[in-house]
Amino acid sequence: MLNPKPHNIMKKLTTLALLFIAFTSIAFAQISDLEKSSLVDLYNSTNGENWNHSWDLTQDVSTWYGVTITNNSVTEIDLNMNNLNGSIPTSIKNLNNLQHLNLGFNQIGGKIPDEITMLQSLETLHLFMNNLEGELPSNIGNLINLKELVLFNNLISGFLPLSIYNLTQLEKLQLSSNKFSGVLLSAIENLENLTILSVFDNSMYGNIPAQLGNLIQLEELALANNLFEGQVPNTLSNLKKLETLILSNNRFTGSVNLSIQNLPKLLVFEFNNNPREINISNKTVSIN
Repeated sequence: MLNPKPHNIMKKLTTLALLFIAFTSIAFAQISDLEKSSLVDLYNSTNGENWNHSWDLTQDVSTWYGVTITNNSVTEIDLNMNNLNGSIPTSIKNLNNLQHLNLGFNQIGGKIPDEITMLQSLETLHLFMNNLEGELPSNIGNLINLKELVLFNNLISGFLPLSIYNLTQLEKLQLSSNKFSGVLLSAIENLENLTILSVFDNSMYGNIPAQLGNLIQLEELALANNLFEGQVPNTLSNLKKLETLILSNNRFTGSVNLSIQNLPKLLVFEFNNNPREINISNKTVSIN
């Protein structure tokens, strides 16, 4: 029987050693003390002991519910429907590589801290169905990679910050059922990637800017239950991908142009409070 050559044995041992090192580096990946401290702050400031899925702070961070770690850094926190009660700590700013933050459907109060706008890697910010109040951070536009800003069903008030129109990567802007006021500016056309724009059930007013018609990726436009006035701009007929258009309970004058009502993909259309039906692409759709 031939004995294996020494260099073959060494090659196999080297390969096994490298695999072991790679495995242990993944299994025991560590985040910085600063990031861990920020997570502990979040735990403490939102009554972590009473979460539905709590954290054992004596265990490795990689075992903590809802926390995703990539390359030794926190990249995602998903604590949706987890009975968080309290406020978002300012130390959230230290999670420099955070891409996704979902704290929706909890009981978080207080203001959205200005420090959250320092998370420039953030792509999705979901804080819906909480008790957040105060105004949006004026520097919200610093979140240059943000694709989803979902804040519906809170108590957030004030005008939309001017910087919000700098979020050119934004695909979903859902601000319904809050206490926002002010107007939609013509700069809304900067958000050319929007597929959902929802601000219904607020106190917004003024005319709908004609520039909304430039948002050709829009699939849902919900402006109902506000104080918008004037005429619905005919430029909305450019929105060929629009499936939902909800404009009811405002102060509009005149009627909606038929070219808008007959948009090829429109399935839900509400305007004023006069129920009727129209036929769209051989589908009967109820219109209010």
